[in-house]
Amino acid sequence: MRGRSLFLAYLLALLASLAVAAKPVAAQSMLRDAETEQLLKDMLAPLVEASELEPGNVEVVLINDPSINAFVAGGQVIYVHTGLIEAATSANEVQGVLAHELGHITAGHAVRFDERIKAANGISILSLLLGVGAVLAGAGEAGMGVIAAGQQAAMGSFLSFNRDQEAATDLAGVRYLSGAGISGKGMIAFFEKLRGNEIRSGYSQADEAAYSRTHPLTGDRIQVLRGLLDDSPSWDAVPDAGLQERFVRAKAKLSGYLSEPRRTLNAFPLRDKSIPAHYARAYAYHKDARVDLALAETDALLAAEPDNPWFLELKGQVLLESGRPRDALVPLRRAVELTLAHPLIAGMLGHALIATEDPANFPEAENVLRASVQRDRYNPFAWYQLGVVYEARGDMPRARLASAEQQVMNRLYPQALQNAQAAEAGLPYGSPDWIRAQDVALEARAELERVRKKR
Repeated sequence: MRGRSLFLAYLLALLASLAVAAKPVAAQSMLRDAETEQLLKDMLAPLVEASELEPGNVEVVLINDPSINAFVAGGQVIYVHTGLIEAATSANEVQGVLAHELGHITAGHAVRFDERIKAANGISILSLLLGVGAVLAGAGEAGMGVIAAGQQAAMGSFLSFNRDQEAATDLAGVRYLSGAGISGKGMIAFFEKLRGNEIRSGYSQADEAAYSRTHPLTGDRIQVLRGLLDDSPSWDAVPDAGLQERFVRAKAKLSGYLSEPRRTLNAFPLRDKSIPAHYARAYAYHKDARVDLALAETDALLAAEPDNPWFLELKGQVLLESGRPRDALVPLRRAVELTLAHPLIAGMLGHALIATEDPANFPEAENVLRASVQRDRYNPFAWYQLGVVYEARGDMPRARLASAEQQVMNRLYPQALQNAQAAEAGLPYGSPDWIRAQDVALEARAELERVRKKR
């Protein structure tokens, strides 16, 4: 009896392990920043062209996660962790990572990953059935041995497949860098960083450890890649100086936004008068509620580049979030103009207009917010602000639709379904908003059904 109890406990643990998967993208925190998103898009553009994918169809999403990672989870979207940006020292290094991840997209590895998970689970389930039979027949130890062997075979099959994928994707990344005329030195440099981190963390680089790894040995990857990249005509290509300067600024901005203010101010002392230093300190002071110092840093940035939309956006953000929405309107309107109504900046302008609590500003707020969500539907806060405008003027059906849009993005599916149905009932039949309310209701209902089936 005790043997069977132990077996059942083992079985439950094993089933739980089979259910473990990578943390869902939807459950991770996306970090939206207009400047950084544009930078990553510009880094990726020549690589996409070299890969012969349709330009503009591949997206890059920044994930607020300190680990050094980038991944593809289905579709044509590359997810980049903030930790990778912080670890990289050049735009060229990031482009090397993007080239690698692009290889996963062109090879359809996300789909094949799911197939291999199913195959590995098939081996595991078969070993479970055989093990259960042995246990019920009274051969408990033999049954446990069958199960353990099956799990080892399943894991070995899966890891071997994953290593093969990574090796093939490295080669694809080399092709895309060469085709785009971009040096592969950054790719090598970043792999050297990864190898150094592995050694410091105690991960073995020995061949006997390769069986248990999800990726090929980093040292082996560097050797293979160096042999290919050394022969590339673009190996000695001069990195894009403008792209590098933008990267250094974005990295400093990211550091100021994410790090503790004291750490930022130590890294970027007052004697440093560079633009990246002003950028980082502006965010550090803003986080520390030292508004006058934050504005002084933004003014230093604007003194150097008066028509830089990202600096104007920052000044508007500091003013808005420190309770001065009227003062924020001038820099934000100019930033919207210079970026041709970038949806994130337009959304911030809409927020500032509403925050003035002046009904005369609400029509402009509605216009800029509608333009924002039309160009970028995945902005829950813009939808929330748009709902505020609709509610203020008594347009409850559209207010309910805006709430449904926000809720479905936040995975609040019951509330989204309820609001979408209420919006549909009150909107003009056949209108674009009426059709959209139906679409949101269908999406929410499908997600609720999917969750119900999983349970």
